[in-house]
Amino acid sequence: MVEKIYTVTAETGIHARPATVLVQSASKYNADVSLEYSGKIVNLKSIMGVMSLGIPQGSHIKIIASGADEDLALDGIEETLISEGLGE
Repeated sequence: MVEKIYTVTAETGIHARPATVLVQSASKYNADVSLEYSGKIVNLKSIMGVMSLGIPQGSHIKIIASGADEDLALDGIEETLISEGLGE
């Protein structure tokens, strides 16, 4: 299992479009990928789960990946967060 904490930098936080981008990125991998925010953990491959968290700008989120390609998954999701201007 690998995990990393990020700060949400997008002005609008993680709403519908950014959530969709993150779900699509996570879905490319076989690893189980979760998103933790404010004590709640959801499947990062579930758009409804991610949107249900209502993550605002400035929040700290944790991405957790577990499985055969966990390192690739975490790297790919991190690249998506940075390239889309969602987090750092």
